[in-house]
Amino acid sequence: MGFIYAIIIIIANSIGAISGMGGGVIIKPLFDLINFHPLYAISFYSSVAVLTMSVISTYKQVKNGININWSNALLLSLGSVLGGITGNIAFDFLLHLFQSDKEVQLIQIILTVITLLFSYFYSVSHWKNYSLSNPLVLILIGWFLGFLASLLGIGGGPINVAILMMLFSFPIKDATVYSIIIIFFSQLAKILTIILGGSLVGYDLTMLYYIIPSAIIGGFLGASLSGRLPDSIVRHIYQGVIIFVLVVNLYNGWQLIF
Repeated sequence: MGFIYAIIIIIANSIGAISGMGGGVIIKPLFDLINFHPLYAISFYSSVAVLTMSVISTYKQVKNGININWSNALLLSLGSVLGGITGNIAFDFLLHLFQSDKEVQLIQIILTVITLLFSYFYSVSHWKNYSLSNPLVLILIGWFLGFLASLLGIGGGPINVAILMMLFSFPIKDATVYSIIIIFFSQLAKILTIILGGSLVGYDLTMLYYIIPSAIIGGFLGASLSGRLPDSIVRHIYQGVIIFVLVVNLYNGWQLIF
């Protein structure tokens, strides 16, 4: 199972680094489909894979000389840290509120499908873009994106890129870089919350021997390809992944209900 996870992570993180989705939006539903581990473990493994990828991808993008407005990036990241913490608290609350994982997984799927539809329609339509710069707004947007990423266990997802493009008028390749930075801080906050809460005892940590190296490979591959691909190709990859993940999530939801 470790090797199967590793293959999924390499492919997902490569695509996630290119498109700014983070890989978790592919990893989480595919791990759900395999259904080898409980929901809380799948969410944790996905977060570790995405966190590792985001470190490698950000380093590689900076090394490639991409221009990042670090003041905006830090404000978004501050919000995403708070969002990552509150999203994990909300996830734990839902796990305790319902008697089985199925209800929580169904909530995650419904919210993920909503974000996927919003992101796809934004990418194919000509909605009005804004150029927001208020520091408080940046923090609030970072919080919202970090909260969703942590609650849904998908790391970041396409909504990061869509929101960043719409509210800050970023070109898609710039939005992917800021998205990856937000993902790093939100997933770091989530994992630290789990560790400091003493919850690691319930996880099979041997899986990390497969997850972390494969996440590193995927991050390097994705960041290397991202620097070479034009915006139009990145946009097509982004849209293609949304459709694929939408189908997988709808199938998982169908299996849970029926």
